[in-house]
Amino acid sequence: MNSPSDDGYSLEKAKENLNVLRTVEGQVVEAIEAADSEEVLEYLILDQQLDIHHEGGQGVGPIRRAVLRSSKASRELKRTVITRGDDTPESILVPDDVERNARTALRTGKPVVLYGPTGTGKTTFAKQLALRHCVGYSLHTATPSWTAKDIVGGIGPNLSGSRMSSITYHTELGAVTSGVKRTRDFGIPYAVILDEITRADISQIFGPLYTAIENRNQTLIETDEGEAIELDEDLSIICTMNMSDRTVNELDNAITRRFAMVELDEYEDDDRQTLFRDWLDSNLSDIPLVDNDDLLALFEADYDGINNGSEQASRGPIMRFGPMHYRDVTVFLREALQDEELYMDAPAEAVGQAFRTFIVPRLLNSAAFPQIEQIEEHYRALDKSFEMFDLAPAADLASRELDAERRQMGSYEQ
Repeated sequence: MNSPSDDGYSLEKAKENLNVLRTVEGQVVEAIEAADSEEVLEYLILDQQLDIHHEGGQGVGPIRRAVLRSSKASRELKRTVITRGDDTPESILVPDDVERNARTALRTGKPVVLYGPTGTGKTTFAKQLALRHCVGYSLHTATPSWTAKDIVGGIGPNLSGSRMSSITYHTELGAVTSGVKRTRDFGIPYAVILDEITRADISQIFGPLYTAIENRNQTLIETDEGEAIELDEDLSIICTMNMSDRTVNELDNAITRRFAMVELDEYEDDDRQTLFRDWLDSNLSDIPLVDNDDLLALFEADYDGINNGSEQASRGPIMRFGPMHYRDVTVFLREALQDEELYMDAPAEAVGQAFRTFIVPRLLNSAAFPQIEQIEEHYRALDKSFEMFDLAPAADLASRELDAERRQMGSYEQ
């Protein structure tokens, strides 16, 4: 094989040596590092997909690192390799003003919090926002055990050795500091998404970050190599926060003063119906076992009853609940109604089972006792109103949860 020379690695050399490049990963790295034009990189990565061939469908290995470090690679090519395997949809479905507010907030350099009830598309929009504003992103989902170390890093044991008596310690980067390192190493704008941060103690995990936001020269952590990590202007921080049972006023003032708060809540009727119709058409248009107009009416009645109150159940609103959950219902039905071993012979029941699987559990997850009562009444009423469907499975699940809550309350009283 012809080795890359000081004159650069040409497209002709890449084509001539393709068989070797497919065999030897290191030669691909050398070819990328010595490429004399972006055309060479596009041939290796876009046409021949040698990064996928050697490194698989996702992750950042030596070949992709070489592309990310290359001065010949365009921003789009870098985005291609760093997001291999990413399935984020291109079409943004959130209301226009939400998108504009979020994009503007990111341009100010402030961290952004997308907040609102479950099912409003916050996580998907966070990824879309990251891909439009940056070259790549990493996604981290909060847990109750998170500490500041998960955000900025800290000291941890080096477990690579075999003898416990010789344990050493090293610096471990957190979600944000790892993002800063990637921004620096590759010279790209990068985003860190912190998903569902209300699962953690926000004041505890963000303490050091608050200080760094106020003073960009504040060192968050120093690596073992002595590199000081501060917030970088090319790093974007995007958080998501479920607010089904909370309001912004209940949050620590520290976050609302330092982060741009972008609400993702109410969809206009036309926008919501467009979402419902698109999901029904894309998943069920070729399946005549259920009527899409009837399903659309059911989705609307369910959504309205949950968010605004149901005339059938003679109750007020149950909780804030987003429209994105109904996409899962249409995908469930698409699979269920094409297989005789599933629900092909029972389409009415399939609808109820879809609601039992994807809608009711998500409502019950954050429901208090009075809301559980409302959920049961709501689905009993819908079952009567929509006789073409069998919504008893959804109502029965709420009923069982209600019985369990009553038994638990009874044990407390005793």
